[in-house]
Amino acid sequence: MDIDLIINSFPKLLTASLITLKLLLVSLIIGVFLGLFFAILRMSKNIFVKQFAYGYSYIFRGTPLLVQIFIIYFGLAQLEWLKKSVLWVILKDPYWCAIIAFSLNSGAYTSEILRSAFQTIHTSMIEAGKSLGISNKIIFYKIQIPIAIRQSLPAYGNEMILMMKGTSLASTVTLMDITGVAQKIISTTFKPIEVFIIAGSIYLFMTFCINKFIKLLEKKYNF
Repeated sequence: MDIDLIINSFPKLLTASLITLKLLLVSLIIGVFLGLFFAILRMSKNIFVKQFAYGYSYIFRGTPLLVQIFIIYFGLAQLEWLKKSVLWVILKDPYWCAIIAFSLNSGAYTSEILRSAFQTIHTSMIEAGKSLGISNKIIFYKIQIPIAIRQSLPAYGNEMILMMKGTSLASTVTLMDITGVAQKIISTTFKPIEVFIIAGSIYLFMTFCINKFIKLLEKKYNF
């Protein structure tokens, strides 16, 4: 065991963790809005709208995240008309391609989590609001969404952890996150065990922090 390598690699991997955190936070924020939007569409009475939302969820939950990243980063680059459009400013950047892939993937899972949470809300709460003369819009924003968020916290905590681990795939499109920097160090030292011990420890600590954060929220809202 090369202790010096572990000591020297730790600052580099710790710095790279900032990229991982940025990828995670931006993806989760966008994913929450996408998830809420498509969860609402899933509850629509319009069959076409409902099926569209279901198709989005089915595709992104049914295919590997790595494949989605490759399609967005390598696949879209094959479309000449896209390379000539204003979208190419974003799509040529591996960072934003990773963000798009992670956000779409997280949004699909979040939509299912929120949809299930909405379905657990008892109709009596909605009827009580209507009996008081409260509009459907206010009931949805002031009653249904807060309850759904509370109900979905445990499941969404798992999604946050899965997405955090999924960010390691960003290294496949040249991003120097924790895994990317670890691979670079290994390519020059040929000592994967020491490097991956540090990388794994950082991921484990991040998982611990997310888990504690979710538990604090659950405790705050009396789960």
